[in-house]
Amino acid sequence: MSRVEEKRYEGLSPFELKNKLIKMSQSHHERTMLNAGRGNPNWITMVPRQGFSQLNLFAVEEAERTPHRTRLGSTPVKEGIADRFQKYLEVNWDAPGIAFLKKAFDHVRNELNYDGDDFICEMVDAILGDHYPTPDRMLNYSEKVVYKYLDQEMCACQPPAGKFDLFATEGGTAAMDYIFSSLMENKLLHKGDKIAIGTPIFTPYLEIPNLNDYEFVELEIEQDENNDWQYSDAEIKKLEDPEVKAFFIVNPSNPTSVSMQRKTLDKIAELVKTKRKDLILLTDDVYATFVNGFRSLAAVAPANTILVYSYSKYFGATGWRLGVIGIHEDNIFDKKIKELPQEDRDALHKRYGTVALDPDNMKFIDRMVADSRSVALHHTAGLSTPQQVLMVLFSLYCLVDKAGEYKKEAQSVVAHRFKTLYDALGEPGPDNEYDARYYTTIDIPQLAKKRYGNEFREYMIKEHEPIDFVWRLAEEKSIVLMDGGGFDAPNMSVRVSLANLPDAAYASIGRGISDLLEEYHAGWKGGK
Repeated sequence: MSRVEEKRYEGLSPFELKNKLIKMSQSHHERTMLNAGRGNPNWITMVPRQGFSQLNLFAVEEAERTPHRTRLGSTPVKEGIADRFQKYLEVNWDAPGIAFLKKAFDHVRNELNYDGDDFICEMVDAILGDHYPTPDRMLNYSEKVVYKYLDQEMCACQPPAGKFDLFATEGGTAAMDYIFSSLMENKLLHKGDKIAIGTPIFTPYLEIPNLNDYEFVELEIEQDENNDWQYSDAEIKKLEDPEVKAFFIVNPSNPTSVSMQRKTLDKIAELVKTKRKDLILLTDDVYATFVNGFRSLAAVAPANTILVYSYSKYFGATGWRLGVIGIHEDNIFDKKIKELPQEDRDALHKRYGTVALDPDNMKFIDRMVADSRSVALHHTAGLSTPQQVLMVLFSLYCLVDKAGEYKKEAQSVVAHRFKTLYDALGEPGPDNEYDARYYTTIDIPQLAKKRYGNEFREYMIKEHEPIDFVWRLAEEKSIVLMDGGGFDAPNMSVRVSLANLPDAAYASIGRGISDLLEEYHAGWKGGK
């Protein structure tokens, strides 16, 4: 492939480039393709799913208690449903998922102090899916249980004072779409606004601001590769600029997979408490559970932060589309809306006047729910109720796991693959307690310098296009990795997903990277 041809592909998102690399890898039928380009995990969390299946069977029994016809059941009856559920657990005590349901229900009643009939009736009705989501933002007990889970996982069991309102969404992707849309609709952001983006970052967050819908001016707040991918004081200082309206981050980051250290969080928290009380913070914390003791920006700067979390990665549930948005009840967004010019407030009063009696005092997060269905279809808003039940069961699975055994198990998968990769590469892997190890970013020019000297590194950069390394990996080794440069990581770096391939595959990937670099070096020496 010529450099001219490679340049054409460099304009694509790395997710689109990946499709081309896959085709190239598959063209060599004598080799097995190793695609470590996507972050879809290859593990499936079994116990909550077993509990989901058992709860569904119980729900159908409840619907059959007073049938309309032979094949038509009825809405479940709340009175005595908790006792009937316990009887079901006793009768089916040895079935998969029953022991978990019992433990979860005991936790709900004895530790969370929820009414048994109320909770089980909501779960049964929800898993049957026979009603529109009510409340539409999130079911009552679904919100309460997920809130407890987020306290544990996003705030290290040390949540800020007050509470967060939650909005259940069709995964983190939908969450981001709704957030961007509502920030614009409610005049909290405008076309041409300057927004800061923590880089390297998930590519769509670099692409969305450039769309005609937004036309934001981007300011990069860069992580320091030589300081464990943290934000330096100088980079954080950029946020003091009052023209910067918002700061968007992924934490732990994608592709570097490293979370912000506590001292960095504290500096940003201090900034919004003092110099930038108006700064909007948006944090996507989907990989948080792979870092022990993780704390989100939402934990230290709750008034300014919109939190996004997805269950997809931790529980092997990307196809379920389970996400949630969290906004603290005492937030800058509601205050900013009340301070808008009268003309804007009048327009928003008209926009939401068909779905709220007092639209002027409608919370921003509730406006987001309405916006998610173009306002006019607000009566059908909300995440499907069976999906919310699975969110609850995933959350309870971790809440009852006092020793954190599941977390250790999930983390051990990526940690083992991380070690396997770097052992085969012949390099010590980064040793960083803030590293989720869900992905890893390998700086190929930096590796070239370490192994063969700076002259060779300069040759690679000068004589080859940034995507040449991932291109040749696919074409010659049938290994598909993501181009790090597409995430605003260093040019010619590669992102390896440690989530989606069998353990042994990462040894092949490590050797493939090392072998290809050696081939570049041999070609350089031969041409000198």
